[in-house]
Parts: sequence; structure tokens; C-alpha cells
Amino acid sequence: MLELASIVILGIVAQWVAWRLKLPSILPLILIGLLVGPISTLYTADGSKLIEPIWTGQKGLFPGDGLYYFVSLAISIILFEGGLTLKLSEVSNVGPVITKLITLGTAITFFGAGVASHFIFDLNWEISFLFSALIIVTGPTVIAPILRNIPLKKDVSAVLKWEGILIDPIGALVAVIVFEFISVGEGQAYTQQALVDFGKILLFGTTFGFTFAHGLAVAIKRNLIPHYLLNVASLSMVLLVFVVSDVFAHESGLLAVVVMGLVLGNIDLPNIKELLYFKESLSVLLISILFILLAANINLEDMQRIYTWKTALLFGIVVFLIRPLGVFLSTQGSGLRPNEKLFIGWVGPRGIVAAGIASLFGSKLVARGEAGAEYITPLVFTVVLGTVLLNATTARPFAKLVGVFLKRSEGILIVGASKASRLIGQYLQRNNRHVVLIDNNPTNIEKAKALGLEAFTANIYSDSLIDNLELTDVGYLIAMTANPEINQYAIEKFRDQFGENGSFRIGGAEEINDPDNASTPGLFSYTDDFTRMLDAVRKNPAVHELELRSPDQYRKCFSRASEDPDIVPLFIKSPDGQLHIIPTFTEQVGQIKEGYRLVYMGEILDSDEDHTQVVSLPRKRPARGSRPG
Repeated sequence: MLELASIVILGIVAQWVAWRLKLPSILPLILIGLLVGPISTLYTADGSKLIEPIWTGQKGLFPGDGLYYFVSLAISIILFEGGLTLKLSEVSNVGPVITKLITLGTAITFFGAGVASHFIFDLNWEISFLFSALIIVTGPTVIAPILRNIPLKKDVSAVLKWEGILIDPIGALVAVIVFEFISVGEGQAYTQQALVDFGKILLFGTTFGFTFAHGLAVAIKRNLIPHYLLNVASLSMVLLVFVVSDVFAHESGLLAVVVMGLVLGNIDLPNIKELLYFKESLSVLLISILFILLAANINLEDMQRIYTWKTALLFGIVVFLIRPLGVFLSTQGSGLRPNEKLFIGWVGPRGIVAAGIASLFGSKLVARGEAGAEYITPLVFTVVLGTVLLNATTARPFAKLVGVFLKRSEGILIVGASKASRLIGQYLQRNNRHVVLIDNNPTNIEKAKALGLEAFTANIYSDSLIDNLELTDVGYLIAMTANPEINQYAIEKFRDQFGENGSFRIGGAEEINDPDNASTPGLFSYTDDFTRMLDAVRKNPAVHELELRSPDQYRKCFSRASEDPDIVPLFIKSPDGQLHIIPTFTEQVGQIKEGYRLVYMGEILDSDEDHTQVVSLPRKRPARGSRPG
């Protein structure tokens, strides 16, 4: 009981340490597992492990094949959750670079690492290609913590993010298929019967996965499962398809759950997000327990077996030759610069799926007496630990070295995607700013996307926003919702992450009347709250620029705009194209001269002055039979 409780406690502590230090959770989990497992035999009185996963006759947690069964079921849930995250529509929309990375790049890693391990460790071809299949996977859980605090161009972070998301289930599928191909031979020649058995694995795995996915989808859509049972019913269905498929075709269960996740994730289900959140929470707990157990199950002899120059050579070839080669060939003809390709080629940490499946497959093949199978688990763990450590410690300085590190984050995050926010976002994007809008209203987000703006549905009370790698170049935060409390909360929570150059929010009604006591620098003019701004946009959804020639002219125009409810001043635009928030520009008003512009939205301020309409939204047509308001 003490050992079981210790594993859960240590696992959650490792997850917390990873969150606190902004490291991939797999790093502290495996290190803790090694410390309480094989390394502990060096300092315990009787030379035994502090935590022994397999019952040895005197101590241990799982008797017989108990650990194998637990790992199999846990991996099936993790792979199903990974399959749920893969949207086929996203594969076609992420662009040719990422498509090539997960196809051509995967093939280069698979064949390159397979050949290298075969000749360096003299492994047979089957085991060599199983090793190479296992190290294809990078995964978002290892990429995100490493890149979260490195300001990068959106294109670079997006490539790394989507490669990790998409290659997770693809790499797992490749590894499962290679393992199934090895399994049918049972260490013998691949006879006609063996190939028939392999075909049965593919047939039953895909058939059961596809069928059970659609069966669960129908049950959810027809409300045959009560809401409070939805998550646990889905979990039981995953375990059922794994076991049933394995009964009909031995070793086909993992393939079935991957296919089930892929199919279910691409069906339009009303509660898919809730299902994902539940599976993510369950996966965190399973991963925490699983990797301490798996690392603890490694023996000191396994570590000594790979303590050789051959391991260093294989690691070097995989990290410094195969990965960059795959990236450079996959990005040929793209808009990425050589230094950006070099950085993407440098960052390729292997993830949780690789280590988990390696332990499962390695133990299975060792139990069957497959020659060279004892190298699978320690070699894959070495690549996982080595790449995570390398990238976690060098990604930031390497980004500076090759020149992809953004010295100043100029991106702008706008909280709230109302009509006014969309209009301002269009203007900022027209002025070469990376603009991202977030809102919890899907309708507002769809309208923003229709205008060509980058926008996504998000809840500011969730921590998932911080994990978004495509916001690494954001340095300005603008809160523009109708609720002053939400605006203030957004500023307080995300100021350090997204507002390093400035955090601003639209003023509430009480601050309009008392600007000196406002707790946050105001946005635009203190005379315009959200309601007045939205009214102005409804009447005339356009942004104008007014040519300025002197400070006096600016004061005159600004005073006139502040008195007109249909006009909202936005920015001061300097001759070099820089945009300045008006409340923070007051001390520099005296430097206004010819070339400066007042940016505002709504009605035209003064028809006698030099105006330019920069962007506009279509006016809403009045309903038939009604009078224009």
C-alpha cells in the first residue's frame, strides 16, 4: 500500500515540478522512476529497489503479467486520447511544410534511424525498425513547455506545434504496425500463415476501431447515455474495444483504439470537448503512475548494457543528422529561412508515447525471447531523456544564436471579438501587426475568421491559453469585452505572459468619470467605454486616419472627437508607422508634427481635413419593411 500511494504522490509532485520549472513532465517522472528503481539498488541495504513493479517472491506490486496488463490498458487510453486530438481537416489546412514533416520527415527518421541502429548495435532489421518507429514521435506535451517562453515568429512555433500534435497518433500507428509485423513471426521466418495473421491484425484492428467509434457516436448523439455517465461510459468502451479486438486477433487491440480515437475525433459530436478534458485529466494521472513504474522496472544491467560509445553515436546520428536532414528536405521550397529551418531541426524532443510504447513492446518481445529486444526500452528511454534535456537547456540560447529569437514581441492579443474588436484587429493587421482575437462566443470568432483575422474560441479562466505556442510573439495585451471585471481579470492573469510591452483595457463607466484612479492604463480615450464604442461602430464601421501638423491641431481634433459620441479616437500613428496608445502618449504630444496621424473609428471627424479611410466593415442592412435607425 505504501508503494502504491508513493507512486501516485511522487507522480503528482513530478507534474507540479514540471509545471513550476516549465519542463516537459516526462523528464522528472522518468528521473524519479530511475531513482526509486535501478539506481536505488546502489544505496539500499539489501541491494533491492525502493519500488519494485514486478513481484519477485519477496516484494513487488504486480504479480505475474499484472504489470504488462496494466501498461497495456494505460497505453490504450493514452493512444485513444491522442487519436481524439487529430482532426483530418487540420492536416489539410496546416500547409505543405507540416504535411511534408509528418510524411517525408517521418519516412527519413524511420529508415535513417533503423539503418543506423542495425549497423551500430548489430540488431536484426525487425528490432532496428521497431526502434526507429518508436522515436518518430515528438508530441505536444514535450514541445510546449520548452517553447512556451521563447518568443518566436508565428510560422516557426506553428510548425513545431502542429508537427507535435499530428505526428503523435501517426507515429504511434507506425510503431504498432511494425510491432504487429514482428509479432506474427514469433521469432521465425515470415511464412504465408504469418502474413495472414498480420492481415488479420490490420483487419480486426481497423474494423473494430471504426465500428465501435461510430457506435459510441450514435449513442451520444441519440442521448442513449446520460450526461453524468458519458465520460466513464466512453472509457469503458475504449477498454472494451481493446480487449475484444485482442481476442479476435492477438495484438490488434492497440491498433483498434488508435483507429477508434481517430474516427471519433473527426465526427461532429456535441460533447467531444468534455470527453477530451476527461481523457486529458485521466491521461495525466495514468502517465504520472505509468512512467515512474516503467522507469523503476528498468534494471541496472539494462542501463549498463547501453553505457557505451555506441549509444552516444546513435544518439548523435538521430539528433544531429537525421532530424535536421528530415527538416531541411521537408521544408524545401517553403518560405522558411535557413536559420528557421536550423532551429526547427534542432528542436525535436521525443515524448511520452515513445517511452510508453517502447516499454510495453520491449517487455513483450523480451518475454518471447526475441533477439535484441532487450535494447528497445533502454535505447528509447535514452533518446527521450537525452533529447528532452538537450532541448530544454539549449533551445533558448540556440534560438538567439541562429537569430530566430524575437528581441521584441510585437504581436497583439485582443480579448473579446466584438464588432469593434474585429474592426480594430483588421486595422492593426493592415499595419503589419500579428493580431490574435479570443472570445468564448463561437459566433464572434467565426465572424473574425471570415474577415481573415486569426481568432479562436478560448476561456480566459482556463490555463490552456498560456500553452498556445502560436502566441509566443505576443507582447501587447488589449482587453475589450463588455464586462469590466473580465477585462481586469484578463490583464492581471496574462500581463506577464502576453503584455510585456503593454497591457491595456477598455475603461468602465466609473473610470470614464474618474480616470486618475484607474488601476490599469486606459485604452484609447477615457471618454469612451465599451457601450459608446460599440454604438459608434454600429453607425459607421470604419477606421480613418487624419493627417496632423501640430500639437495644437491634435488637441483641437481630439477635443472635438471626445465630445462626439459617434467618434472614438484609437491611436497616434507616427511617421515611421509606430502606433501609440493615446493615454500613454500624452507626455509626447509636443513632438507631433507633419507626418503624424490621428487614428479613429466611427463618423468622419472633419470633412475639411485630410482623411484616409483605411478599413471598414459592411453596414448591417435594416430588415425589410423597417425604417433605418
